[in-house]
Formats: sequence, structure tokens, C-alpha cells
Amino acid sequence: MTTAKDIMHTGAQWIPAHETLDRAAQMMREHNVGALPISANGEQDRMVGILTDRDIVVGCVAMGHDPSKVTAGELAQGTPRWIDANAEVNEVLEEMQNHRIRRLPVVENKMLIGMISEADLARHLSEDQIAAWAEKVYARG
Repeated sequence: MTTAKDIMHTGAQWIPAHETLDRAAQMMREHNVGALPISANGEQDRMVGILTDRDIVVGCVAMGHDPSKVTAGELAQGTPRWIDANAEVNEVLEEMQNHRIRRLPVVENKMLIGMISEADLARHLSEDQIAAWAEKVYARG
């Protein structure tokens, strides 16, 4: 049985909701990632959203806002999705497909331990699994 923990990449980092988007972009560069889970201020065990590089560009820069003045928490929207480290791969795919998401934080004992991205899926799944996933995630809604 292949689990979320088997296919995730480790080293996922939180960004506190009060941190600015310029700091978020710096963290993304430092860790070579395109998304950061957003934690409630001072509570790294409570996720309030996920921030992507695209969110920064579309939700801040393209709107004419200053990323040094907008916080990660201001861009947090919707219900954050995550998966337990012991969840089977089919559960991972189902969660990502049902919510049409491309990145999924992995949690173990209420602690963030990794992230699953499209690249992780591509490395660990069959071509048929990837094709079925992509068809559902990228289908027009």
C-alpha cells in the first residue's frame, strides 16, 4: 500500500497569516516551492489556507497592491484541504480531484510533514492514474 507519506516531498514550511507576501515570495524562493500553507497567527498546528505563487501575482501584484503591505492571511480563502500521512494514494487523488487542487499538505499527528504536488504525482503514479487525475482537476467547471 502506497501512502501520502510515500509520495510527498518533505520540508514543507508554514507561513504565518501575519507575514507579508514579499516574505512569502522569499520563502518560496529559498525552499524552491510554489505554495506555502498559511498558519493561524502563532498557531502552527492550525492551517487557515494555502498561498501559491500565482495567488501573489494575481491577487496582489496584478491588482496594483504592494506585496510588502498585504499579508498571507488576507489572501487565505475557502476551507483548507489536507491529507493524513497514512492515507492511501487513491484517497490523495480523490481529495485533489474532488476539490480541484494541485497541491495538498500532508499532516501526521496534527503536524505538517510534507506537501504533495503535481510533480510528486508524476514521479510516483502510472500514466493512466496521472491522466485520470489531470482530466478531473483541469476539467472546465
